[in-house]
Amino acid sequence: MAEAATIQELPSRQARLDKDGLLRAYRDMLLIRRFEERAGQLYGMGLIGGFCHLYIGQEAVVVGVKLALAEDDQIITSYRDHGHMLAMGMDPRGVMAELAGRAHGYSKGKGGSMHMFSKEKNFFGGHGIVGTPASLGTGIAFSNWYRGTKQTCVAFFGEGASNQGQVYESFNLAALMKLPCVYVIENNRYGMGTSIDRASASHDLSKNGAPWGIPGVKVDGMDVEAVKAATDQALAYTREGNGPYLMEMQTYRYRGHSMSDPAKYRTREEVQKIRSERDCIDHVRRELGARGVSEKELKQVDDEIKKVVQEAADYAQSSPEPDPQELWSDVLLET
Repeated sequence: MAEAATIQELPSRQARLDKDGLLRAYRDMLLIRRFEERAGQLYGMGLIGGFCHLYIGQEAVVVGVKLALAEDDQIITSYRDHGHMLAMGMDPRGVMAELAGRAHGYSKGKGGSMHMFSKEKNFFGGHGIVGTPASLGTGIAFSNWYRGTKQTCVAFFGEGASNQGQVYESFNLAALMKLPCVYVIENNRYGMGTSIDRASASHDLSKNGAPWGIPGVKVDGMDVEAVKAATDQALAYTREGNGPYLMEMQTYRYRGHSMSDPAKYRTREEVQKIRSERDCIDHVRRELGARGVSEKELKQVDDEIKKVVQEAADYAQSSPEPDPQELWSDVLLET
């Protein structure tokens, strides 16, 4: 059995984010947080229907990864996907309109929360089938390898998907062909009501690629700088033609699995403890203060984000319903 070369040392803080980079991270994380809070409100008002999985608490993961990506790198993820869309630069108005099932949404109102894509932004979608991003992400990485590009695909999936058979099949193919793919396990501790401690015999998911010689690293997913630094290493590894890389991001979701989940399988005290002691946005806000950014400047960022999110909500509610004829579009290609 091949042993994974687990990388334990992350770059020094000097190699991480400067003040401007940290401000960008703060803005991007705050956009996701405020957007998701507003989406939750619209869901409660009945303006968003179907499934809706919020990303509140996990913002540092996708923002830190995005800060390390090249412009043409791709990402693919699962159903907790709104944060990934926003991090990749998709228009908040189009995302919110799609959540509301409106014609001006990214999928013309036909995809909803779990099925939005943007070829322009190299976002290959959220996917409702558990474990799917690992397999499809491997396919995208195969395309990169086949075409001889320098692109890397980053495939996000949760700890609940980490023991799926198709995930291990994907690891095998990616390692065998040395495909440029970075697998990111967003370990937020709970699947749909079940703690990872009760669901997985492996308690170090960063080692799940060991049988195929895939190096892995465990990362503090509540620290955007640590995420960015680890992703820099992962991308350097894949770009050198070494094959896939695995990162386990230890993070936490504050809300239930979906909007229908009351999350009674954990205590309110547990959630509040993480919020008060380890919140990723509060951490960056304190760091920025230590680097000389004033409360006035931070308030300006917050006000700007609130305006962007309000415009997205207004746009979604004013966007028309899809034309009934849209039922027949985008379902068949005749050649």
